[in-house]
Amino acid sequence: MNSLMQILALIELSITTSVICIWALQKFSPNPFPFAVKLFLVLLIGNVVFWPLGLGMELPLVAYVRGVTGDLSIVLTLLLWSSLLPSSKPTPIAFKFAIAIIAIGFYPFALGLGMLDPYAWGYGSMAFLLAVLVFAVVCALANCTKGVWIIAIAIIAWAAHWHESTNLWDYLLDPFLAIWALVAFIGMLYRMRRDKARSGYLFRPG
Repeated sequence: MNSLMQILALIELSITTSVICIWALQKFSPNPFPFAVKLFLVLLIGNVVFWPLGLGMELPLVAYVRGVTGDLSIVLTLLLWSSLLPSSKPTPIAFKFAIAIIAIGFYPFALGLGMLDPYAWGYGSMAFLLAVLVFAVVCALANCTKGVWIIAIAIIAWAAHWHESTNLWDYLLDPFLAIWALVAFIGMLYRMRRDKARSGYLFRPG
């Protein structure tokens, strides 16, 4: 059973690695890739990183990647995977803002700042689970359906012990997701400030 979970974790990370590679390739392409091309690249890159290729490496490439990153959160994994869908829309800035605020409040205390340890809440705290469900309801009221189903799947994965961790936090948040949200939020503030400066320059007297 443990070996099966290890294989599933490597398959999951292989797909995620493929998606990140496609995102990087897309940056150098003037036109968006068709969905069929993205699917082909996922299969191609996923197989390359999943199967041992020799070259002096005893393990497949994705195993070394997992050794560095660990298991990514379900939220980040699904955000990446859903970006390949033809109907995919940009993640709402409010969702990114919420993740950034949660990360700012979570990591300092989880790393030992103060007496509060929010990471411990992830071990079966009903109050914490209720708070996550309330957050999902807020996403639904804000018409952020992607946030709702991503959170729902993350909770289901936690309940099914999909990853090795039994802490709900590890299914909802990871450092890479936090960095992505913080960078996106800072970028939004920078664009708002830039647009405001341009607007003031265009409409100033004279």
